[in-house]
Amino acid sequence: MTLLRVEGLTKEFGGVHAIEGVDFTINPGTIHSIIGPNGAGKTTLFNLITGVYVPTRGRIRFEERDIAGRKPAELARLGLSRTFQNLQIFFNMTALENVMVGHHLHLGRRLLPALLRLPRVVRADRACRETCRELMEFVGIGRWMEADAASMPYGALKRLEIARALAGRPRLLLLDEPAAGLNATESREIDAVIQKIAATGVTVVLVEHDMKMVMGISDHVLVLDGGRKLAEGTPEAVRANPQVVEAYLGAHG
Repeated sequence: MTLLRVEGLTKEFGGVHAIEGVDFTINPGTIHSIIGPNGAGKTTLFNLITGVYVPTRGRIRFEERDIAGRKPAELARLGLSRTFQNLQIFFNMTALENVMVGHHLHLGRRLLPALLRLPRVVRADRACRETCRELMEFVGIGRWMEADAASMPYGALKRLEIARALAGRPRLLLLDEPAAGLNATESREIDAVIQKIAATGVTVVLVEHDMKMVMGISDHVLVLDGGRKLAEGTPEAVRANPQVVEAYLGAHG
């Protein structure tokens, strides 16, 4: 069964085709990378899949549901979570509270029981905290549990965003440049976290410029150039593709 199917996806901004006629599928339980030169349309593609943008044309099907144009909150309830290229952290909260925000879809939202602090609300809150603590340990930031998010180093904040996305219980997790701005050690830590996530059965799609990471952990790689699909296949096949080499290095390179 295909988890995500994209067919003829196009996004126009005025007369500019940011994404044009892109097709691909993602199977469950895989790590799928989307790569390409700067301006290739990678983040635009993510924004289309996650409801930030509405496609001009084309279809996006998640578990056989047509999700093109649905709102991000609705997609989160269906099982899609994402992180962003630039950190989206609540710096006025603790690290644990940031992760708990990602769990809110699975908590009761009725006002009166919450105001009265009914026993079931207290139990749900306690369970939420425990789940989010476990997620922080899972991504390797347990030591920052009660820390203010503003006091955390950049590499830990990147993993905090991943923990918050996991708190939504996704079946498909989209990571937008998870290794951006990280040193070699931090990149290896993110690499290990992504593989741990995939091992739990969550399907991972990442946009990434770190080719060592992409080639080391991906089951399948999609290459974009100028908003169009240039190539796709295994990491080995993509790495050996002359068109991919030319897109990154130029014909002379």
